[in-house]
Amino acid sequence: MAGALGAEIEGIDLTQSLSTNDYKKIRELLVEYEVIFFRNQDISPAQQKALADLFGPLQTHPAYDTVEGFPEITILESTAEEPTKIEAWHSDMTFRQHPPLGSVLRSKIIPARGGDTLWASMTAAYEDLSTYMQNFLDGLYAVHDFRYGFRESLEEEGGAERLAQAIKDNPPVKHPVIQTHPESGKKVIFVNSLFTTHIVGMKKAESRAVLDFLFEHVKTPELTCRFNWEPNCIALWDNRSTQHKPINDYFPAHRQLHRITIFGDLPY
Repeated sequence: MAGALGAEIEGIDLTQSLSTNDYKKIRELLVEYEVIFFRNQDISPAQQKALADLFGPLQTHPAYDTVEGFPEITILESTAEEPTKIEAWHSDMTFRQHPPLGSVLRSKIIPARGGDTLWASMTAAYEDLSTYMQNFLDGLYAVHDFRYGFRESLEEEGGAERLAQAIKDNPPVKHPVIQTHPESGKKVIFVNSLFTTHIVGMKKAESRAVLDFLFEHVKTPELTCRFNWEPNCIALWDNRSTQHKPINDYFPAHRQLHRITIFGDLPY
């Protein structure tokens, strides 16, 4: 789809059980292209769960509604009355000690215009840095915080009460700024503007300067791809090596997607 990442896969029906060979091939393509897409896949919640199950145990999310009977399937919805608050580039749930391996996202309701999603390769972002900057970042740790990522929701009336258990269950955690992908063996940048608060051991101004540089760097257009949604599309992305961002250019139209998140295998 683009120079850095992304591929569309054709010729497979995800309403049917995948063979072992098909699963292995899809996983290889996921690691290689980091985000892969399937169109015209009118799958049920059970079939979406079965697909995600192939990649590992499934997570729930503490802050979103879920599909009835499927607590693993999070509803990501934006309406005129309750527009989405997510605007920042991010990797999902890095506020957890073991962030997700990836996600399976299925489109349900798509605006007539707009509502695309961008992905960026953190592998390509790392490789695009100078050797000096790579060496400087390697060995640093950064803090990721649930409260920071959901600060707007927490400021709403009743927000703190609604998310009290999530706050308790998700204290701030530290992750290496540079991770090594467990399957590709390649290094990736692992900080994001939604959840990362500061770099450990740096003065506040120093940390802010480094993070701001990285947050701008990872969204360089040449490091990204863009997907134009239609109903019944599926995106499968590697959360260990990508960031993503919805393009909120469709208000007040209705947009709804269903996401399943897969437990991670990073060492932190």
